[in-house]
Amino acid sequence: MDKVLNFAQNLWQVYFVNILDILIVGYIFYRILLLIKGTRAFQVLRGILILVGITVIADSLHFTLLSWVLTRFWLAGVIALVIVFQPELRGVLAQLGRSRLSRVFFKDDVSFVEEIIKSIKDVVLREWGALIVLEQQTGLKNFVETGVVINGEISKELICSIFNPNSPMHDGAVIIRNDQITAAGCILPLSQERNISRILGTRHRAGVGLTEVSDAWVIIVSEETGLISLAREGELERGVEIDELKKLLKHNFKSRYREYPFLKK
Repeated sequence: MDKVLNFAQNLWQVYFVNILDILIVGYIFYRILLLIKGTRAFQVLRGILILVGITVIADSLHFTLLSWVLTRFWLAGVIALVIVFQPELRGVLAQLGRSRLSRVFFKDDVSFVEEIIKSIKDVVLREWGALIVLEQQTGLKNFVETGVVINGEISKELICSIFNPNSPMHDGAVIIRNDQITAAGCILPLSQERNISRILGTRHRAGVGLTEVSDAWVIIVSEETGLISLAREGELERGVEIDELKKLLKHNFKSRYREYPFLKK
């Protein structure tokens, strides 16, 4: 038994730990490259790699003057690059903060709710209609496929542009999954409840209809009255105050993240 344990320990120390180490470092560099791809920082990285190659060659061929110049460059160049490309570095760190990995450790961050609330305020002010679906545990893939897939970050500007009456998608629903706009212009099933269909328009009937077949939350803004409604579990609450809606949304997302700590997009 001791021999087996020693063999396993040696195998881990000699092979597996090094392989795991290489994989982790490789993955980190891969993610960094994805973050900076298409930015000016990516071009700078290519230039740095070329300089590294020249430095190695100069040192190998004993080019004394060139090696001296490059050595002095590396002493001060790193600090200079950090100063010059500060905006790009901030952008990379911001993207890293919005990544899935960060949400594993910071699940209580529901700042995107503020963007939803600001967009609803703007829609009400402009006297537009809106239909916003918040996916819960029941997947809404069938309804996502009826619209235009976006998979974009939630922002007031994007939501308002979708519900602009001049937009071809303004009559459909926006479907939000966690902190991303999954799709827009989606078609939802109409409610079969006769009492609702008599007094409300198509937008409200569609919102309630989806909650009758799923556990989704649906926010409806009336184009005629500007009233905000919230549909849940087949029920419709009309005239919801914006501050109350914000509290409900924050509580909903925080509760879900606590219950499902490894919830993914």
